[in-house]
Amino acid sequence: MAKLVCNFYSYVLNRAVDITVVLPSVTCPESLGLAGYPPSHELVAKFPVVYLLHGFGNNHAQWTGYTNVEMYAEERRIAIVNISAENKAYARVGGDDFMRFLDEELPSFLKNYFPVSDDPKETYIAGLSMGGYGAYIHGLTHPERFAAIGAFSAGLGINPETFASDPLGSRSFTPPDEYNPESLALKCKEEGKTFPKIYASCGTLDQLYAVDKAFADKLKELGADVTWAETEGRGHEWRFWDAQIEAFLDWIERDDHYGLLGKRIV
Repeated sequence: MAKLVCNFYSYVLNRAVDITVVLPSVTCPESLGLAGYPPSHELVAKFPVVYLLHGFGNNHAQWTGYTNVEMYAEERRIAIVNISAENKAYARVGGDDFMRFLDEELPSFLKNYFPVSDDPKETYIAGLSMGGYGAYIHGLTHPERFAAIGAFSAGLGINPETFASDPLGSRSFTPPDEYNPESLALKCKEEGKTFPKIYASCGTLDQLYAVDKAFADKLKELGADVTWAETEGRGHEWRFWDAQIEAFLDWIERDDHYGLLGKRIV
């Protein structure tokens, strides 16, 4: 596994930003010839990629700090990208256009600097809490760009304009249509667009459980292919999200070179 922490200047945000990129690489079993294929740093194909979004109060470092996502990505030969989006819900707030940064600039930067695929069939977006909300609004705004969406304990109903200053109170407001996951889902349906496959989950003790499950059911009614997962006795917590990112990586359908390679080895 190669873990790279990168600081680069964003022309959309007009300042330097931090991201973490996790790339599969040669492991000890591979170097000893125990993995079924010879060790090499030469790539035969770009890696499929998951844009993995953090929650409120977090940054690019929390997913790799609190979960085993590096190991999961290594085992499944898939790249993980974490960004720092502050508390702005991956939207346009004030002078910070995280919508455009995540939709346009970041994929362009990664394509040109890292061996990650830009094929929509090999591109996934997922996140926890605020990041689950972000995964929904980006995945449903541009359904043609992602093969699947993962939303773990998604903070639905966020009003990006007030969320940073009042994260709990802001949920009592209806967000504008461009940032409302239900409105975006209805728009996908009305325009005849194909939904990305959706994996939604929440712990049964989480205060977001009822809302998240209801939205998953709504997506099913609209024709989306939705998998709902819940864990009894879990709340809004990292142990749940650690299990869910592993489950999500196992759930996504892989027809890329590395996914097929894994099937051949097994």
